[in-house]
Amino acid sequence: MPRSVRLVVPAAAALLAFSLALTGTGCDGGVHGTPGSPGVHDPYFPQAGNGGYHVEHYALTLDYTPSGRRLTGTAVITARALQDLSAFDLDLAGLHVDSVTVEGRRAPFGRSGQELTVRPHTDLNAGETFRTTVRYSGVPQTLTDPDGSKEGWLPTSDGALGLGEPVGSMAWFPGNHHPSDKAAYDITVTVPKGLQAVSNGELAGRRTQGGRTSYHWHTAQPMASYLATVAVGHFTLARTTGPHGLPILTAVAPDQAKDSADVLAQLPGIVKWEEDNFGPFPFSSVGAIVTGEGDAGYALETQNRPTFPGAPDTGTVVHELAHQWYGDSVTPKSWQDMWLNEGFATYAQWLWQEDHDGDSAQKIFTDLYNGDDDGIWAYPPAKPSGAAHISDSPVYERGAMVLHKIRQKVGDKGFFALLRSWPASHRYGNADTADFTTYVEKQFPGTDFTGIWRDWLYGNGKPAHA
Repeated sequence: MPRSVRLVVPAAAALLAFSLALTGTGCDGGVHGTPGSPGVHDPYFPQAGNGGYHVEHYALTLDYTPSGRRLTGTAVITARALQDLSAFDLDLAGLHVDSVTVEGRRAPFGRSGQELTVRPHTDLNAGETFRTTVRYSGVPQTLTDPDGSKEGWLPTSDGALGLGEPVGSMAWFPGNHHPSDKAAYDITVTVPKGLQAVSNGELAGRRTQGGRTSYHWHTAQPMASYLATVAVGHFTLARTTGPHGLPILTAVAPDQAKDSADVLAQLPGIVKWEEDNFGPFPFSSVGAIVTGEGDAGYALETQNRPTFPGAPDTGTVVHELAHQWYGDSVTPKSWQDMWLNEGFATYAQWLWQEDHDGDSAQKIFTDLYNGDDDGIWAYPPAKPSGAAHISDSPVYERGAMVLHKIRQKVGDKGFFALLRSWPASHRYGNADTADFTTYVEKQFPGTDFTGIWRDWLYGNGKPAHA
């Protein structure tokens, strides 16, 4: 229900005033801007994200009590206007909005579905940096993806887990929730004393007062909101170092400590192997969050510190850490480009097997091609058949097969150079499939990739020849 925090007037008059404000005919005068779009027209999640601005920094201050599942939050969002703005939207699912200010002044706001529409007191000029503060509270929602998996805010036996792919982050903080808009983060979470709150980046501060402990996590490198996480519960925190002194921090649920010990001990070696293949690690720390076995139905490449539901195996760790290059540092422009995440991470697993006395990538490729899993050929990697299928096997396995076809075409020397140069050239940015194919063609001038793009990347059905 639309509501104004600037004026106390009858409901009908408030609604009219808010509508007039959004159309640029309000009382502030000198109106020249237009509202930013509610959604960025993603082909699979058209309501995700918002137009008209770019977020530069999120400062999230959260207070959570597991016994009542109540979250109280303040989000300070620093953004830059990309056009003259008379209003803009934030994505927020559920929760009660207590107040909104823009540059310290109360701003009218309205709610419709996941859209929180904000009307600044005065228009924002293109290029202007502005700060929006949203105070909110309530019981955060667990969302169900089109494929049936759960995301958003997942209650656990002793706390909660915030996971965001593809749109779950809007269940616990307002923002521009689309992978095309990346920002730095400071996340401070206050929980009852005795519990831990783990997030992305580095632990910048910890304080206990009045029976509650606050944890402040800082992420300096740009991060898409779907990669942000908060894990609240009982965890054992351990610190060590990886290659060239890279800090490693792991947070492990006590009942998973024994089963996780061996694979987590491999983290420095896995990071070193991936740096040898993919280039320098793109972030300032690395690690893992291992939650209870039933806390989520999947592992996720949450930035710096992937999240695993229960003790992971080595292949899964290799996969999620490979995402730090392919998906986290170089992030898709839209959810149609998921294969740029999953195809690379899956191929990393193939390479790990190849280098560690397992099957060669060629054998894995051949076995998949000759196998009886017709699901691999259900749709081309670059054109998933719908939102419910962006994480199906054509994106993962057939996406990896596209990369193997490139390897066959250009040879190992050129291919492994490509594995390093692609994430280096798009470090901390976004890319789509067209960016990738154009980049490959420029790296190998005179090489004809037409058949690979036509038959393996965009073609329907099983290619006639492996």
